[in-house]
Order: sequence, then structure tokens, then C-alpha cells
Amino acid sequence: MNKIIFIVLFLFSLGTATVYSQKKTDAVLVAKDTLKSNDIDPLTPAKAAFFSAVLPGLGQAYNKKYWKIPLVYGALGTSLYFYIDNNKKYHQYRDAYKSRLEGYVTDDLAFLDNTRLIAAQKFYQRNRDLSALITIAFYALNIIDANVDAALIQFNVDESLSIRPVLYPNDVTLKTNVGLTLNYRF
Repeated sequence: MNKIIFIVLFLFSLGTATVYSQKKTDAVLVAKDTLKSNDIDPLTPAKAAFFSAVLPGLGQAYNKKYWKIPLVYGALGTSLYFYIDNNKKYHQYRDAYKSRLEGYVTDDLAFLDNTRLIAAQKFYQRNRDLSALITIAFYALNIIDANVDAALIQFNVDESLSIRPVLYPNDVTLKTNVGLTLNYRF
């Protein structure tokens, strides 16, 4: 029993002793984090959407996707052109029909009867309304694109996270199964 107490006291005294093998310095060692941390700003998608709502294409410029700006203005400009053109033709046929009802016949549409004027009015009115809806849809798509693109810029797409297809045999039926593996490397 005396031997066990002696060994315990000896090991305890060795464990509490401070031994320096080198000269003591005040340098502080900092361990580097091996994982790359991306600074995620949760307001970035909202800023991009706001900028695109104020001025179409500005959200794409905020996201540094400059090649999308001509697409935004091309889509909005084309749909606005068709809206203005259909609205002008709708008013032309409507004014011609109204003047016919008052007893005046215009020279440019004199070859059309009243039913054709009404049909042309309905046609251009429908196309005008459709062009307005398409313009609004392109405007909303511009805002949504800026928002989603800003959110995906912050998405982690490095090589440490991957999904790969895998073929593995089924132990019961001995047939080959197909699956996906999710791999994450540190």
C-alpha cells in the first residue's frame, strides 16, 4: 500500500511541475480557420430588388451582372412598343367609329363598315391589354431576377460540397441500384 501512495504522490508532483525548455516570449499564436467563411449580408437581395424596382436594370448592375441589363431593357422596350402601337391603333379605329356615328366619314378608313371597325377596336384593345400585362410581367421578372441572383451570389458553391451519382448492388435482389451521394470534405 505504501508503494501505491508513493507512486501516486510522485506522479502528482511531476504533473504539477512547470518545466520550460525554451525562453519565454509574449508572442501569441493564432490558429487559422481552415473553413472559408463568407460574409453573408441578408439585406443584399432586398437591396437588389429595391434598386431594380426603382430603375429596371439597376439591380442587375448592383449584382455585377451587366450582360442582363440589355435583356431587361430589350424586353421592357419591346413590350412597351407594342402597348403604344396597339393603343394608337385602338384609338384610331375608335375615333373613326365615333365619327361615323356622328355622320362624318374619314378618308383613311372609309373602306371599312361599322362591324369591321368594332372588330378592329376589340382586336387592338385586347392586344393593348395583353401588352400591358406582358410589360408588367417583365418588370416583375426584372425585380425577381435581381433578388434571386443576389441571394445566389452568397450561396456556397465550392468543391468541398458535391453530389455524385453512385451505383451499388442490392444485397437482397442482387440487382444494381442507382443513387446519389452527398459528399462534404473538410
